[in-house]
Amino acid sequence: MFTDAALNKIIKAYDIRGLVDSQLTPDFAFALGSAFARFLEEEREPSTIVIGEDMRPSSPLLATAFADGATTQGMDVLRIGLASTDMLYFAAGQLNLPGAMFTASHNPAEYNGMKLCKSGARPIGLESGLARIKNLLVDGVPISNRPIGHISDRDMLDEYVSFLLGMFPEVTEQPLRKLKVVIDAGNGMAGHTASAVMARLNVEVIPMYFELDGTFPNHEANPLDPKNMVDLQERVLREKADIGLAFDGDADRCFLVDEKGHLVNPSALTCLIAARELKRKPGSAIIYNLISSKSVREVVAENGGTAIRSRVGHSFIKKMMAESGAVFGGEHSGHFYFSDFWRADSGMLAALFALTELAAHKQPLSKLFAPFNRYISSGEINTEVADIPSALARIKAAYGDKYGIDELDGLTVEADTWWFNVRASNTEPLLRLNVEAKTPKKMSEIQEAVIAVISDISQ
Repeated sequence: MFTDAALNKIIKAYDIRGLVDSQLTPDFAFALGSAFARFLEEEREPSTIVIGEDMRPSSPLLATAFADGATTQGMDVLRIGLASTDMLYFAAGQLNLPGAMFTASHNPAEYNGMKLCKSGARPIGLESGLARIKNLLVDGVPISNRPIGHISDRDMLDEYVSFLLGMFPEVTEQPLRKLKVVIDAGNGMAGHTASAVMARLNVEVIPMYFELDGTFPNHEANPLDPKNMVDLQERVLREKADIGLAFDGDADRCFLVDEKGHLVNPSALTCLIAARELKRKPGSAIIYNLISSKSVREVVAENGGTAIRSRVGHSFIKKMMAESGAVFGGEHSGHFYFSDFWRADSGMLAALFALTELAAHKQPLSKLFAPFNRYISSGEINTEVADIPSALARIKAAYGDKYGIDELDGLTVEADTWWFNVRASNTEPLLRLNVEAKTPKKMSEIQEAVIAVISDISQ
């Protein structure tokens, strides 16, 4: 029914994403639900799947078809309705059930997708289940002898909110200074969850684009792209707010704007959360991915923790957290992972850490983050490259003898006052460059030099 070639276009390293109607259809969702149920039976997982869905117009239909497919294999289904991805992880963790979230995160309106997890919100990627599920789709799922499963509904929004706020008793039991908070939900799922969370805090909320609309009429729900942050930056300044929060489409990522309208470096938020968590659990391990700022490992060391470097990607961080017992993990892309949240990522939890720290101090957000802004970063620069192996070989030749090459994930070169990492895209003919240096001049110098090597300008 499905071919390897077709499935390889939509089954990614960590999830499933594709174009609605042409790639992701109700028939595909039905087959996927059946294959996922059979995979869970093979893995001796619980016999109920919890399903959440985002605000995209196609999500309810795809989720219903998926649920029908799962029940044909004898699986019961618990539908929690509209949910952020971290709310689905909460349900999977709290109920100890496998889960499926229907979302394409920050992708444009014509896309949708599915994120799958095992019980306890344990991630499923290609190496931990998606490859097996793909094979079941290609071969066809055998007919089950088990009775048809049942579908039930449960609204878990209040439970989710109570759980998150239970991690910050100092805010809920003894409210600190009142904050003015601008929140850009990007017409995504934060419009559903943020209002419920903020209603129980001592904050004045100024909502932006809280209307759930999977066509994204105002801007893409992708805060990693600076152009999608402009509206929030202007509104923070106009309202003289203490902080701005921006969430992506499924609200598992959070980005900050300070009171001056400046974007907060995601690595600085990693530093702030790491320092706070190390006060709570001294000596703990903290995971950070290798394109995070050098300041992260410095702050972790200064606060008595152990910094552990990871490849880019949530499956690597979650695996390392499980192996090391790390209390927290941060990615420069705005994903933040918490041991007390089943090692899953949550944009709302990251926002609550920032709000709690800000409310506990009299200083503005820019001053709160100043100690963590120690270096100048380029941001991720993508260069289209016809021959990626040749470009990487040129970088090795240019820098390897003098500085050495770290190949944990792509190529990393580090000197006393700068470093850079070059990684190949998994899906496009691109090389992704990140540079950080002590001064803007040095950062620009290294950036230009590496791009010249990548582009082979000398020829």
